[in-house]
Amino acid sequence: MNPARELLRELPSLDRVMGHPRIVSLTDRLSRPYVLRRCRAVLDDLRARIQRGEGVSSDAQLDAVAARTAERVQADETRALTRVVNATGTVLHTNFGRALLAEQAVEAVRRVASEPTTLEFDLERGTRGRREERVEQQLIELTDAEAATVVNNNAAAVLLALETLARGKDVIVSRGELVEIGGSFRIPDICAKSGATLREVGTTNRTHLSDYEQAIGPTTGLLLKVHPSNYRVMGFASSVSLSQLVALGARHEIPVMEDLGSGALIDLARYGLPREPVVADSVAMGPALVSFSGDKLLGGPQAGLLVGRRTWIEAIGRNPLHRAVRCGKLTLAALEATLDLYQRSLDVTHDIPTLAALTRSCDELERAGRALLPALAAALGSGYTLQLEAATAQVGSGALPTDEIPTVVIVVAADRLTAEQIARRFRRASPPIVGRIRDDRFLLDLRTVGCAEDLVPRWRSDAREP
Repeated sequence: MNPARELLRELPSLDRVMGHPRIVSLTDRLSRPYVLRRCRAVLDDLRARIQRGEGVSSDAQLDAVAARTAERVQADETRALTRVVNATGTVLHTNFGRALLAEQAVEAVRRVASEPTTLEFDLERGTRGRREERVEQQLIELTDAEAATVVNNNAAAVLLALETLARGKDVIVSRGELVEIGGSFRIPDICAKSGATLREVGTTNRTHLSDYEQAIGPTTGLLLKVHPSNYRVMGFASSVSLSQLVALGARHEIPVMEDLGSGALIDLARYGLPREPVVADSVAMGPALVSFSGDKLLGGPQAGLLVGRRTWIEAIGRNPLHRAVRCGKLTLAALEATLDLYQRSLDVTHDIPTLAALTRSCDELERAGRALLPALAAALGSGYTLQLEAATAQVGSGALPTDEIPTVVIVVAADRLTAEQIARRFRRASPPIVGRIRDDRFLLDLRTVGCAEDLVPRWRSDAREP
């Protein structure tokens, strides 16, 4: 008899698998059609393996099929967005979702997600209102701009601004500012998508005011300045300041826009950090528009913020594209709560997690690390050595790309394990702990960990073996 045909006959039926106690316990808490699909997928996989001649006799038994189905259900649950402990030393880690929201912002999201709110309702008049109105007023007060608006991210803000101000016209920008950021967002591509024509001036390392002036013509619609958030041109380099561009634009009656990328609402230099452009300072120079992100140095949710002259902000508001890239109520609630902290908090560097992480002193980090070492050593067991060291962290997400921040790390070493094997074991903890490897050593950076106790791993059953 054909062995494969015999194995196929021995496979339990779908009904038998669904009646197995382990599967019944799943359907007590999960949708039956969902569990049925996972059972069918396991059986289909077994049939395919049998037809390929693989030895699967033990896997084809009823208990094994039920167990495999339960594993698939569990895998679905673990594939969802999972909390991780960020011990990488990158404060705004793009792969981990950038800025952590303040407690007030989290509560605001919970509230609007679970209850009806005045998203687009004016209580005074009893009529429909504007969803961005409150956030726009906050931005005006915080940046001293004439007007403001908000969309779903900074790339959308740049696209919307170019499409409104310069569609069918030329946009003049320095070659040294034709940036590409994560996810292949390129200024030339955004410009092309907006319907504007890019006019590059200057060279990669040096651009002069005369380069802009010589490029201005009857089809010029916008002078664009892009802050090099994620790189620096060093050495023999020069660029044109925003104030110079604004003066040039005024002489030729051409609007000027600055894309700040990260965009800070406070001067970080006051806290011993490298200085990043402050939005209010750019607004004071008089450009038509300034754009920046909500989820980077501002420390809020992902959003694209536009501030500047009322004439241009109102034109953007009338653009049908504005609705296509508008924010939902969860983003607006988180952003409003974050901006409220900037307006009213006694210590914004304490209340906003991003700023708190950036401004913590190394003395504080060292104290937390020393207090943590005994518990961490106990969790790791014998064969490991732990050591506190001074090191450097980074802001991340393109902000202050060449500047590093002093930090304190725990160096984890083991007798028979490489740094990568140690890193893999920590990633198998619950929740996963993600550190970094430098010079073949595994490091846990205390600056990016909100609570040092989170670095004491709770092991899953498969975490012991690297």
